[in-house]
Amino acid sequence: MNRIDRYTSWLFWGYFIGGLLVFLTVFTAVDAMSTMVTYPGVAPSALIKYYLYSFPEIVSKLLPVACLLGTILTLSSLNKANELVALFAAGMSLIRICFPILLWVLLISAIGYMATDRLLPQATKQKNYILYYDLKKEPHRFSTIKTDKIWYRSKNSIFNIQTLNAKGDKAQGLTMYFFNEAWDLVQMITARQVNIEGAQWVLEEGAVTIFSKDSSFPLTSQFKRKSIVMAEDSKDLQSAGATANMMSQKELDHFINKNKAAGLDTVAYEVDYHAKISFAFAGLVMCLLGIPFSVGKARSGGTMLNVGICLALVFAYYVFYSSGITLGQHGTVPPVVAAWTPNILMTMVALVLLKRLKR
Repeated sequence: MNRIDRYTSWLFWGYFIGGLLVFLTVFTAVDAMSTMVTYPGVAPSALIKYYLYSFPEIVSKLLPVACLLGTILTLSSLNKANELVALFAAGMSLIRICFPILLWVLLISAIGYMATDRLLPQATKQKNYILYYDLKKEPHRFSTIKTDKIWYRSKNSIFNIQTLNAKGDKAQGLTMYFFNEAWDLVQMITARQVNIEGAQWVLEEGAVTIFSKDSSFPLTSQFKRKSIVMAEDSKDLQSAGATANMMSQKELDHFINKNKAAGLDTVAYEVDYHAKISFAFAGLVMCLLGIPFSVGKARSGGTMLNVGICLALVFAYYVFYSSGITLGQHGTVPPVVAAWTPNILMTMVALVLLKRLKR
C-alpha cells in the first residue's frame, strides 16, 4: 500500500466511522422516543438494556449505508480538491484509486457478517425478553412466542406441537404418531403439556392409544404424568420456536435440512438463509453504485447533494432488496434468486455507469 492508498484509506475510515456514529445516534434517538411514547413509564435501565441488545442488529443494517457514505465523501473530497485530476494525470484509473476503499469495504462486510452471525441470535433473544417483560408487560407472550402448529419428524415418529416457548423447553398440545418399519401407525400419544429436557420428555395429562392388528378397536389409557426418551435428533426441536434472526447460519442450515427431510415447507427459512449472505455484500454493491455519482458531479452540488445521492441509492437498493425477499418468501421465485438478484442487477448497473465514465 503506497502513500496515495494510505491517504485514501484514512479519508475513507474517517468518513465511515463518523457516518456510522451519526446514523447510529440518529436512528437510536428517534426509535427511543417512539418507544417511550408507545410504552410510557418504562424504567430507564430497561430501555438502556433493550437498545444495548438492539445494537448488533442496528449496526448490521447500517454498515452498508456507512460504507456508501464513506466512499462518496472520500471521492468527493478528492474531486473537490482537484486531487482526482492529478491522479488521473499520473496514469491512475478510477478503479485503481478506489481499490483500497473497495478492499476495506469487503473486509468490513466479512467481519460484520461473522460478528453478526455470532452476536445477533443471542442478542435478539435477550432483546425480545426485555420487550415482553419490561416494555410490553406481557411475559406470557414471550413464553409462547411460537403459536403456529409445529410438525417434526424423528426417525419413525412424527409429532405435532401447537405451542412452543421461546427457549424450546416447554410445549403444549402435543400429538405423537409412532410407526413400524412398514409405516403403519402403531401408537399415538397425546399430552396437554410437555417439559423438554434434551431427549428426555416429561408429558403431563395425556393418553396413550395402541393400534394392534389383533384388535378391531384401538386401546387407550390415560395418564397424569409420563416420561419418555426421544431420539437424539429431537433436540433440534428447540430451534423450532426461533425465527431466522435468532439462529446462526449453521443452526439455520441444520434446521432447514431437518425440516426438509420431514417434508415440511422451508421456503421462508431458505430465503432468510441466502439473504443473510447476500446482504453481507450490500455495502460493496452500494459502493460500486456510489462511485460514478460521486466522481461525475461532486464539485457542483456540495456535501448535501452527495448525502442526498447516498440516501437515494440506499432507498433504491432496500426497496429492490425487500421486494426480492417478499417474492421469495411467497414462493414466486426460488430462494437463491430472491436473495441474490438485487445484488447482481445493482452491480450490473454500477458497472455500466463506471464504464460510461471512461476513467
